[in-house]
Amino acid sequence: MVEFTWPVRIYYEDTDAGGVVYYANYLKFFERARTEFLRSLGFEQDRLLEREGVLFAVRSVQADYLRPARFNDLLSVTCRATGLKRASVDFFQQAWCGENLLCQAKVRIACLDAARFRPRPIPASLWQVLQTHE
Repeated sequence: MVEFTWPVRIYYEDTDAGGVVYYANYLKFFERARTEFLRSLGFEQDRLLEREGVLFAVRSVQADYLRPARFNDLLSVTCRATGLKRASVDFFQQAWCGENLLCQAKVRIACLDAARFRPRPIPASLWQVLQTHE
């Protein structure tokens, strides 16, 4: 199982009135890490849309918020594929600040036909690469 890590700096705009990262922003950080994970494997989502007619959408998220992140913290956001199905991929993701686990989530991503917004198989080239990273 391969784990991908992406750095995320916390900006003032990421925080709420209490000075901590607004909970929904962790979903943005996880999205960025998944996008960069695909990019590191040689797959750009805009090209998959153009060439294969597919897009990816979050199907479900189960998140646990454990500790707050604050302005200017540097996080390490991890991403690993934990389940590969014909038309979806499950990811386990975590946000760390140093040795402190801040948030973790299980995210299911569905592969959709871009024209109809209906599930469709993950393109074969991506499927093969994801199999080696599961």
